[in-house]
Amino acid sequence: MDKILEFKDVSVTRGDRQILKHISWQVQAKENWAILGLNGAGKTTMLKMIHGDLWPTTGKLEVLGGVFGHVNIPELKTKIGWVSTALQDELHAGDVVDEIVLSGKFASIGIYQAYTKTEMAEAQQTLIDLGGEKLLGKPYAILSQGERQLVLIARALMTQPKLLILDEPCNGLDLFAREELLSRIQNIAKRPNSPALLLVSHYTEEILPIFDHLLLLRGGETVAMGQRQALLSEESLSSFYQKPIAVQEISGSRIAVYPK
Repeated sequence: MDKILEFKDVSVTRGDRQILKHISWQVQAKENWAILGLNGAGKTTMLKMIHGDLWPTTGKLEVLGGVFGHVNIPELKTKIGWVSTALQDELHAGDVVDEIVLSGKFASIGIYQAYTKTEMAEAQQTLIDLGGEKLLGKPYAILSQGERQLVLIARALMTQPKLLILDEPCNGLDLFAREELLSRIQNIAKRPNSPALLLVSHYTEEILPIFDHLLLLRGGETVAMGQRQALLSEESLSSFYQKPIAVQEISGSRIAVYPK
């Protein structure tokens, strides 16, 4: 599959408010994208559409070869991994970590069907491969925010997705937990069978070099899209934020931005 997703002149309207305005955008296989935008830009709406939770008001949306209106949405969702702090509110806090990871295989919140020892072993190994061996057997409720995000990533990888959506995964993390989580994400990208990665963030310093493409979203419209080198510049970002900003390079070819 050469194309992961495509928006063709997609708009979303709720009541008298237009949330997304004429979005046209493609993600090809082996591309990792980051969407950067402030609150109210429309980032969450775009993610909900990609995940099949929301349909365009006008325009055409295609995800993993399925055109909305002609695709089985529950089946599509099994090919998309979803990591979001919002998902934590839906999980059963009393469940042990192993079961939460395994639930990703069934795309369910909780496990409501019989499973094999092999399937449970697969779930445990998925978490171990991410560096989460010490979390096995623990109740989800007692985990730190960073540990919970790691469990969600393991859960999302259980179906071997073609696309992994990371919706502001560093929310609520301290500096050290953030860097540890970003390191885990970077390791996923290095795997031979890595899914396409889509990161949504408010902060440029979270956009690792593995995210080689960038979409700038403001007020429901795409301001710019393309290679990260071209868009993560003082001139480009000052234009995007509509205020003068300063760019400071930090470790690993990442940048931080500040108001001038």
